[in-house]
Amino acid sequence: MTVTTAQSPPGDQGPQPTPAEPPAPPAAGTTLPGRRKARTEARRNLSTLRATDVYAMLGAAAASLCVSWLLFDRLLPFNGALGFVVVAYALFLGLYALLVSFDEDGPAVRDRVAAAVVQSLGVVMLAVLAFVVVYTLYEGRDALPHLNFYTESMADAGPIEPLDVGGILHAIVGTLWQISIALLICIPAGLVCAVFLNEVPGAFSRFVRTMVEAMTALPSIVAGLFIYATFILALGFDRSGLAAALAISVMMLPIIIRASDVVIRLVPGTLREASYALGTSRWRTVWHVVLPTSRSGLTTAIILGTARGVGETSPVLLTAGYTAELNMNPLRDPMVSLPLATFELVKSPEPTYIARGFGTAAVLLVLVLVLFVLARILGGRGPGQLTRRQEHRRVKASRRDAKRFASHAPADQPSDRPAPTRSTP
Repeated sequence: MTVTTAQSPPGDQGPQPTPAEPPAPPAAGTTLPGRRKARTEARRNLSTLRATDVYAMLGAAAASLCVSWLLFDRLLPFNGALGFVVVAYALFLGLYALLVSFDEDGPAVRDRVAAAVVQSLGVVMLAVLAFVVVYTLYEGRDALPHLNFYTESMADAGPIEPLDVGGILHAIVGTLWQISIALLICIPAGLVCAVFLNEVPGAFSRFVRTMVEAMTALPSIVAGLFIYATFILALGFDRSGLAAALAISVMMLPIIIRASDVVIRLVPGTLREASYALGTSRWRTVWHVVLPTSRSGLTTAIILGTARGVGETSPVLLTAGYTAELNMNPLRDPMVSLPLATFELVKSPEPTYIARGFGTAAVLLVLVLVLFVLARILGGRGPGQLTRRQEHRRVKASRRDAKRFASHAPADQPSDRPAPTRSTP
């Protein structure tokens, strides 16, 4: 059975239902992704000493000592204090890195281990220096309290004489003479050479710099032989304090030149350019800009050279000889120094001579310390920091310049003073 729907007659154009249209798609647009929260990383402070660092260091030290004791005393046939220290130190670094790694990542662990190595090396160097100083003072404790030790020479003191007879006045005078002459030679020569290497570049300056660097490692005995062959044998002069000072100068000069060269290189080039822009010549720029700016570093260079020269023994022995008498004239006759006197006294089998030798070494340490303090006082001020006397001289120089400028001013230049009035009758 077929069911058909009724159809409208033709001609009937009534409203007919329209089929339902599908819904329109939504308008296309830009969809912004949701913003993620920025990850905030905690800033690590590597310079602050925390409680965990102290605990890690103490725990690693205690564990390394215990493990080293077990290895040396119970487990392995090891012995010797030096080996124990080396093994304990290696174990300390490994255990310290392990303990730090529980709280920190790789860069922090490496930083902590490197800091531990550097600080431990600094402690070792300080301990060695303290041991040398304390041991020298302790061994010379018998000779240092005697006043005659500083006011008499060894001319009347034999090997069996007590410590209240004789002293090292001749060695103190000899060291002061020799170092003073050497500084008079090395300071101007070294500074001029360093300025030449920086201000006059070229092939010759490179050659001079190479020679200076080669002379830095020159053995002291070679310097003594050079002065002995040229000044004493070739020129015919006698052994004296002057010859020893020349040999010491050969050792001090390359140290001062090289250190001064490095310091002058650190002067900013803008200071030189500003000086040249004002019309200043090269030598005035060096004298008033370069040298005052690097004064503190140049003082350090002179200290390094003095420390190298004051402890030389073999050049003095070859060029000045040894004497137990006081010699105030550096131009003739043998003259002994503090290092040479220490060497000659310590190698004696007599206990009194050995005590005098260590006392001489202690005096040498004090002398070097005094020279260092004086050098820091004289050259420790920075550029532009003047003393009251220097400020006074600067003010007087400014006044003289003002007067000179006023005297050269043209006559028709208007003056600030009011013109004098003349009354008419």
